[in-house]
Amino acid sequence: MERFMELYQTIYKDLYRLAYYYLGNVADAEDVVQDAALAAYENFGKLKKEESFRPWIFKILIHSCRKFLRRNRRLEQTGEYSEASYEPELSSQTQMRDLLGMLSEEERLIVTLTVFGGYKGEEIARILNKNHSTIRSKYRRALKKLELEVKEYEEMSR
Repeated sequence: MERFMELYQTIYKDLYRLAYYYLGNVADAEDVVQDAALAAYENFGKLKKEESFRPWIFKILIHSCRKFLRRNRRLEQTGEYSEASYEPELSSQTQMRDLLGMLSEEERLIVTLTVFGGYKGEEIARILNKNHSTIRSKYRRALKKLELEVKEYEEMSR
């Protein structure tokens, strides 16, 4: 348990940041990170190499985020979902979340892993079990979309 906590402490902020920008809500991000940490702790003994801890726990977090989004979509469809209470945020965080929200789920994941997780394309390809060139092209496409949205926003602000 002690070694798990040492490793976890070094990346908690990165996990939280990824979950926050992926899900767009503080409370949801905290819940999902907690769920992912619990799942990782329960399976820590199965981890073969300690150097693999970071990509391994990020995979678990991504799975937890996707599971959370699927569950909320089902709740929204059945009418059981209620909107979270208002939480004041910095304008730049809100704008970033809004911009990322315009991307597809996979594009958002690739961008957040790159920007907030600090991963390289090859690492993201391994985490998502995709071809590196596919990740690279999706990342470029997502950046183009974001660039167009920022230009549009700047033109409207004038």
